[in-house]
Amino acid sequence: MSQELRLIRRITLKLIPFLILLYLIAYVDRSAVGFAKLHMGADVGIGDAAYGMGAGLFFIGYFLLEIPSNLMLERFGARRWFARIMLTWGAITMGMAFVQGPTSFYVMRFLLGAAEAGFFPGVLYYITQWFPVRHRGKILGLFILSQPIAMMITGPISGGLLGMEGVAGLHGWQWLFLCIGAPAIVLTLPVLRWLPDGPKDVKWMDPVEKQWLAGELKKDLEEYGQTRHGNPLHALKDKRVLLLALFYLPVTLSIYGLGLWLPTLIKQFGGSDLTTGFISAVPYIFGIVGLLIVPRSSDRLNDRYGHLAVLYVIGAIGLFLSAYLTVPVLQLAALSLVAFSLFSCTAVFWTLPGRFFAGASAAAGIALINSVGNLGGYIGPFVIGWLKELTGNLASGLYFLSGVMICGLILTGVVYRVLERKHALPESKFAASARGSR
Repeated sequence: MSQELRLIRRITLKLIPFLILLYLIAYVDRSAVGFAKLHMGADVGIGDAAYGMGAGLFFIGYFLLEIPSNLMLERFGARRWFARIMLTWGAITMGMAFVQGPTSFYVMRFLLGAAEAGFFPGVLYYITQWFPVRHRGKILGLFILSQPIAMMITGPISGGLLGMEGVAGLHGWQWLFLCIGAPAIVLTLPVLRWLPDGPKDVKWMDPVEKQWLAGELKKDLEEYGQTRHGNPLHALKDKRVLLLALFYLPVTLSIYGLGLWLPTLIKQFGGSDLTTGFISAVPYIFGIVGLLIVPRSSDRLNDRYGHLAVLYVIGAIGLFLSAYLTVPVLQLAALSLVAFSLFSCTAVFWTLPGRFFAGASAAAGIALINSVGNLGGYIGPFVIGWLKELTGNLASGLYFLSGVMICGLILTGVVYRVLERKHALPESKFAASARGSR
């Protein structure tokens, strides 16, 4: 193994498992509401449309504060800022146990989004400070494993906690919010103690390794034409940022639209809450498989857009079949295909912004891309809830998401033509230079 690969492996082992754990907890906190909805709606009077709106309001809070949060990360450092985010989101998640109706549900979901704003894009920016471009597909694939793993464990854990109905006078869904919010608060101190702000702060890299890494990141800056705006807020006006934000929208709209309604869909198969939880975990196993295979293939072939196009096609077909088919086993198979596609899309997509931006510009640009893209987290759940009330079934919402994935396929061609052909080196030259650096 070369010295480069040994160093990359060491950095990966030191940072990525801990970051996976932190984002896993964040993802459980934001997605468990889908299981709480199975009983919370009847207890406090929240209908399908109100649930869809409240579930989506998380992303409005996220959208409004994500850019300021990422700029604060650049100013205060990852260690302190991630700890602040975790403390506030854990406390607000626990506060979800005490909602009394639609209004308080809306307020708490909005505040949860505001509290968590900046964590995911902050980690993406953090990764750009540790890994050269040619290694980021695999690293992002590993980090985003936290999403399907979170959804896998959320189902069984939520099903079990919902069974605590009446314990200490609380509903099962109240126990759910209390128990899933606590780990974020508990992990605040380990984040402050163990997470380094950057390569210069660690003792497990010698000066030669630090110099090599700084040199490789500088080469990326020159080779890929990365931009460092004098004022990082100028990145928000860069048309590349705006186009990438639009390109990300179909992925988030589909992931959250499906994820927040998946428990309701699986519940229609029949069975207890615990059974629903375990069955809901099945598609995410295939999401994990996709993240272990597709980003590595994307790195090896140095092909981002071709992989994204294929994934959008697979996702569109899977969503269409999950709506069209009526046999539960076949629906579950189609949903597994969708999960394989969507999570792989996320990892491959996030290799793109770091090719165009660096430094504080990357922090602001990544935040804007993620915040605009995450508006899909509002649109998806809301539209599906509205369509369900209008038509009486979830199939209409799944057809809608299938159409969204087709839009993503079209945008793949548009983004490639605008960004790669006009603003970057050809793909083949990227591949050749990456191979030469090895």
